[in-house]
Amino acid sequence: MLVILSGVAGAGKDTIKKELIKRMENVESLPSITSRNPRPGDVDGETYIFVDREEFERMIKDEELYEYDIHHNQYYGTSRKLLNDKINSGKIIVKDIDVNGTEHLKELLKNDTKVVTIFLRVPKKELEERLKNRIDKPSPAEIKLRLNRFDYEESRISLYDYVLKNNDLEKTVQIIMSIIENEKRLENK
Repeated sequence: MLVILSGVAGAGKDTIKKELIKRMENVESLPSITSRNPRPGDVDGETYIFVDREEFERMIKDEELYEYDIHHNQYYGTSRKLLNDKINSGKIIVKDIDVNGTEHLKELLKNDTKVVTIFLRVPKKELEERLKNRIDKPSPAEIKLRLNRFDYEESRISLYDYVLKNNDLEKTVQIIMSIIENEKRLENK
C-alpha cells in the first residue's frame, strides 16, 4: 500500500511521516529524488535523495521516474525502482508529494497498488507563520513563492480520499494511523 501525504510546504507532511514511521510497524518512507541542495537536518537517502540537475535530467531521459515536477525551480520526482522494491517487500510506504505527483501516481499505479491519498490543510495565515519559523529559514521571496502555490494546491483537494485539517499534530497522526489500519483491513479482504 502507498499512502500519499500532500499539502502546501509547511503543512506538516514530513513531521507526520516521521511520526507514522516511529509508531507503526511495517511503515517506511519513500524519499523523493531532488535536484535541490540539502537543508539543515536533511539526510541523503532518508529525507530526499539528492542529485544534481544533470543527473536528474538523465533519469528523466532514461525513464527511471514514475513522475517528476519542478517546484521552486528545482526538480522533484519518484524513483520507479525504489517504489517498486518497497511495494514488493510488502511494506506500507508513506510518501509526501504535491498534487500533480499525486494525480500521476494514482493513475499509473491504480491497477497494481492500493494508493491512499491524504491532503493536509492548514489555514493560509497559520501556514505563513510556520514557514517563517522553519529551521531552514526560507527567505521572504521563498515564503511568497510557497504561499502563491496555496490556492492551486487547495483547488485540487477533490483528488484525495481524505482531507484533514492539520492544526493538532497528535490528533492528525492518530487519525492517519486509523485510516491506514482501516485501509489495510479493506485491502486484505
